[in-house]
Amino acid sequence: MSQTYKELLQQREALELAIVQARQNEIAAAVTKVRELVAEFGLTAQDVFPGRSSKAGAGKTKSVGKVAAKYRDPATGQTWTGRGKAPKWIEGRDRAPFTIA
Repeated sequence: MSQTYKELLQQREALELAIVQARQNEIAAAVTKVRELVAEFGLTAQDVFPGRSSKAGAGKTKSVGKVAAKYRDPATGQTWTGRGKAPKWIEGRDRAPFTIA
């Protein structure tokens, strides 16, 4: 029994919808179970996810400080840390002569 391309596409679409629905159902069941366990044991976010900040919107837990410049343009005095896109004055050139000692 050979199926047409159109029939197979319809089957795929129906299967994709079934997959989405099954995932949503399983996620809902998992969330319900997690909430029950949190309530039963009095868990906090710190208990479940240690190392994360409890503050809302806290992105990184480490603070990022400034990086010392590694290169200097002798003509202008401009510096570059060596991170990110290279500035025009050093782009495509040997960096050794620009290294800050």
